[in-house]
Amino acid sequence: MHRFSEVMSSLTWAVTAALLSLSASFAVHAQSPAAPAVAPAATPAAVAAPAPSAAPAKAAPTVVTSATAGDVSEGKLAYYSSKFNGRKTASGERYNASAMTMAHNSLPFGTQVKVTNLANQRSVVVRVNDRGPSTPGRVGDLSLAAAQKLGAIRKGSIDAKLEVVGMNKARGTKKVETG
Repeated sequence: MHRFSEVMSSLTWAVTAALLSLSASFAVHAQSPAAPAVAPAATPAAVAAPAPSAAPAKAAPTVVTSATAGDVSEGKLAYYSSKFNGRKTASGERYNASAMTMAHNSLPFGTQVKVTNLANQRSVVVRVNDRGPSTPGRVGDLSLAAAQKLGAIRKGSIDAKLEVVGMNKARGTKKVETG
């Protein structure tokens, strides 16, 4: 039994030395831009340390831009399902699937936007009351009622033209006093 312990101890030291050698080798290669990539050697599970887990990437903070009547843009829009009805939006008001509202990443809360479905030319005016979407490639999310009037329900998402038509105070937002 004593011999087994000596063999295991020697093996552990040999594996540790090999890992240190590989580690030093990787450090040299990482500093050399022309060095080819080297795959790490397999190591016994008992010796290998768990790799640190990478933190999930956070979305970039929303930058609220000013909106001027007549500003026009185009992009893909989807809609909120009714399961979100009653939940708080980023503006603080509750989502109402029957209201003519939308989420937009950069337009200020309260901005009135004329949305035109480019496929059928139907238009509605909605009020920005939420932030989003987080889905890449989309510029906004419509309330269920707005999506129905635009004929977007069956397709799920639409290509649309967005035109700023005015500003209203966003409902549910709190007035902040300074001084």
